[in-house]
Formats: sequence, structure tokens, C-alpha cells
Amino acid sequence: MSRLQSEIERLYGTPPGEGDTAVRAVVLELARPADWPRLAQVWQGVQADLGWPAPAIAVNGVDGYQLWFSLAQPLPPAEAHSLLGRLCQRYLGDIAPERLRRIAGHPPPTPRQVAADAWSAFVTSDLAAVFADTPWLDLPPGEDAQAELLGRLSPIPAQDLRALRAEPVVHAATVAATAPAPRASDDEVRQFLLGVMRDPAVALALRIDAAKALLR
Repeated sequence: MSRLQSEIERLYGTPPGEGDTAVRAVVLELARPADWPRLAQVWQGVQADLGWPAPAIAVNGVDGYQLWFSLAQPLPPAEAHSLLGRLCQRYLGDIAPERLRRIAGHPPPTPRQVAADAWSAFVTSDLAAVFADTPWLDLPPGEDAQAELLGRLSPIPAQDLRALRAEPVVHAATVAATAPAPRASDDEVRQFLLGVMRDPAVALALRIDAAKALLR
């Protein structure tokens, strides 16, 4: 086994076998277009606000950036997916849902060749902004350099997930019933409802309720 593969398995586990559904890898992608300043808010926020170790940063080789979170204790895919939804709700509530992708499971291999002259790869935080217009590498990334980058990272301890998992998901129906109808001068309420409406972690019916509340 190569050093790179060893680091990937240390952080993200191996592809689940038959009957094994729990996952250690969860990936949040922001694309179309790639927007590192916004995703950097998540990268910085989980460390400063939640005390998590830094997630890996990757360019997907096509049109966006990714954050790879490593879980020390595997979670069921639905729970891991919900965890990513709460991150979106907390940090990316104003981003259009179609620009976000949540992967709870074994993600596509990285690094890998995506097109003739485009490779996905893990990148360092200080170089991430360089790939804003071209979120790929033109040449295959060096395996030793990729392994070195991943070798600095550590999984999120199970106890450090508790704060985010305990956060309530705000339902639009509750907001519509208790909040005053948004007015031109009530920007805070309007932005709150917009965040609920655009949050892919919230049920579609509740997001529609938020949209209706905005129209009142």
C-alpha cells in the first residue's frame, strides 16, 4: 500500500463492504462557480466555532472546491448527510442549493484524472485561492506531496460533533407562525427566511412555507 493510500484510509476508511453502511468520510462541495472565499468561511468556522480539526481542502477537477471531513467514529449515511446540512445552514444559508453537493459515504477518489488535462487534488489553504478560475491541476499531483498534506490532518473526535448535532433545525412553518411578516425595513427576518428557503437540509414543504412567508 502506498503512503498516500495509507493516509486516505487512516482518515476516511475503506469503501464499505456488504452490509457495512456507516461512513467516516463526509464531503461538502461548493461549485458552479468555484468560490473559495465562501467555502473558506466553513473551513475557518468549524475550527474557530466548533473546535474541529481542519478538514482537507480539494479542487474537484471540474468546477468547484470541496471540504473533506474525517470522522473518528463512523456514522450512518443519513446522520452524516444531516451533519453536512447543518453546516450548510450555519455557514452557507444564502447559497443557492444547486451549487452545493453533500457526499456522505465513500467519495470519488481524489486525486484522480477527470479530463485530458485536469486532475482533482488536495490543496493547502494558502494555495486554494489560486484555483478559483481553474479548479483543477494541469498535471498529475505528486503522491508524496498529497500524502504529506493529508498526514497533517486528524479525524473529528465523536464528542466534538455533539454541539453541531444538537443544534435544532429551524423549520419554516414555525418561523411563519411566530415571526412578523417581513417588511422592507425588516431585513433580518427576511434574510432568515431566505436562509431557510435555500437550505437543502430543510424539507421541501417547509422551504415552500418560507417562500410564501416572504411574499406576504
